[in-house]
Amino acid sequence: MHELSLADEILRMVEAAALRDQFRRVATLRLEAGALAGVEVSALRFALEAIIPGTCLEDATIDIDQPPGRGWCAQCAAEVTLETRTDACPQCGAYPVKPTSGSALRVLDLLVMND
Repeated sequence: MHELSLADEILRMVEAAALRDQFRRVATLRLEAGALAGVEVSALRFALEAIIPGTCLEDATIDIDQPPGRGWCAQCAAEVTLETRTDACPQCGAYPVKPTSGSALRVLDLLVMND
């Protein structure tokens, strides 16, 4: 389950930000896990909840946005929605469709507290 290593890296990033920006805890963590990111969102949430006790993320609300995958079809010159990286163009059936968005896993923002 690579989501555990992803959760660990997210926690490390947030803890580094806490040291750098001098905050004690996070009220809300907002992530983006695009449809093409290869992340099982429920497993990532479970992994985060398992490792955050005793950290600045303890008791934080974790919101995970899941934008759809988007891609560009050179055959019909259309931007299309993709469910997977290997999808054919839903308009013309051509391969390959170059992914243009929805492949990121990233921290979007933090609502922090200093109490």
